[in-house]
Amino acid sequence: MISLRIAVPVAAVALLVPVLFIWSDGQAVPVETANVQAVTVGTVTMVPSSRPYLRELPGRIAPTRIAEVRARVPGVVMVRAFEQGSEVSAGDVLYKLDPAPYEVELSATSAALDKAMALLEQETRQAQRVEALVATRAASQSQAEVASASARQAKADVAARQADVARARLNLDYTTIRAPIAGRIGRALVTEGALVGQGEATHLATIQQISTVYADFTQSVTEMHQLRRAMAKGDIEAAGPEAAKVRLVLDNGEAYDHDGKLLFSDTTVDPSTGQVTLRAEFPNPNGDLLPGMYVRVQIVQGVDPDALAVPQQAVRRNDAGMSEVFVLRDDNRAVSQPVRLGRVVSGNWLIEEGLKPGDRVVADGFQKFVAGDMVVPQPWQSERRADSSVR
Repeated sequence: MISLRIAVPVAAVALLVPVLFIWSDGQAVPVETANVQAVTVGTVTMVPSSRPYLRELPGRIAPTRIAEVRARVPGVVMVRAFEQGSEVSAGDVLYKLDPAPYEVELSATSAALDKAMALLEQETRQAQRVEALVATRAASQSQAEVASASARQAKADVAARQADVARARLNLDYTTIRAPIAGRIGRALVTEGALVGQGEATHLATIQQISTVYADFTQSVTEMHQLRRAMAKGDIEAAGPEAAKVRLVLDNGEAYDHDGKLLFSDTTVDPSTGQVTLRAEFPNPNGDLLPGMYVRVQIVQGVDPDALAVPQQAVRRNDAGMSEVFVLRDDNRAVSQPVRLGRVVSGNWLIEEGLKPGDRVVADGFQKFVAGDMVVPQPWQSERRADSSVR
């Protein structure tokens, strides 16, 4: 009677190739050897598509308006009337200086004005009397001229005293220091009891308007020239109306919720860095963007009408340090293909050289095969990216 047994030799275990044997007369006879099955990999087919020429440039946040609150008259700080870090409106009281010296000055100039006005009234009446006497020949014309000149001098003196009063009243008003603009006020730079404004306009606090902010960023003038040459050759088309919109990437890698708009690019190149400064404006309703914050600004500067792109994970570095991808031949064997990379757009490498439309590029499953192996291709799904990155 012939009995059937399945035996797996030790060598076959290492090769993971199951073999079926028939035991007959005490000898094992191989019946069938199973072939190694081709692995399944995810692939993307190269299809030309229009992709924006998106540049990501470093930048800093700046307030749209900034005002340094300073003391305009000398005095001792009596009151600080604001909360540090709070929002203030234009005209809000921030500090109060000791008003006593300026009240005294106002009283003195007011008294001098009253004296000058009394003298003006006297000189005016005297000039009128002399003028009447001239008509009756009781006074000479020269006496009339002297009386008229005295009246005019008294009038000028009144005007001078009025200016003194206005100055004294203005200085008294300056003892109440108000917010010149609306915005968020920073820390208090002086405390109650400090003498300020003595010889200079003392800096008391800073107000920054951040409901809308600027993002100042720079770009190499060489990159700008390369872009213009590519546009001139037709490799890149000029961006459309949406090019005026820019986006922010925060320091933690997250995208900012609100789009901005490009305001201008500087016409002068910084001789020390060879870069041009650009400025964009962004709404900041929640105060998430603070002055001085580091950000990365994404701006569309052109459109590549027939770009080829592969997922970033599809690109590998060979032993020579060159970039390459695995491409499937017609018989589904994977072969390495050197490529020249462009920039990254939306998580994909743009391919400048090495691939052509219709090529099938392996996007995941690299650990399952080596170059020259036959594989089973299936369309790569973007949601599988997280899975493949975990393995």
